[in-house]
Amino acid sequence: MARKLGRTTDARMALLRNLASDLIIHERVETTEAKAKELRTIVDKMITLGKRGDLHARRQAAAFLYNKEADDDNNVVQKLFDDVAARYEDRQGGYTRVLKLGERQGDGAKMAIVELV
Repeated sequence: MARKLGRTTDARMALLRNLASDLIIHERVETTEAKAKELRTIVDKMITLGKRGDLHARRQAAAFLYNKEADDDNNVVQKLFDDVAARYEDRQGGYTRVLKLGERQGDGAKMAIVELV
């Protein structure tokens, strides 16, 4: 069963889409532990789509990820399919790493960093 993260389905999916897009662009995101563990599964699926590389996989990734600019002439989907997926061509899963940081100063929430391996 997936984590609900204290949000409605729409808000939760928007949060995870935003985090996944940011992780692909910046290759490292700091968030709470629960969000990090949930994000890991989604990004692994996106990278698997990127490794498949066909038109249907590209459209599925584009439907999920937000269309953010990665750099001058790349958006998120282009970076996923051209740069990130090519990096993991020989790897069979486990594309992300979750590093636990400890508790946040303000509310004591457990924090973590999610990064691409």
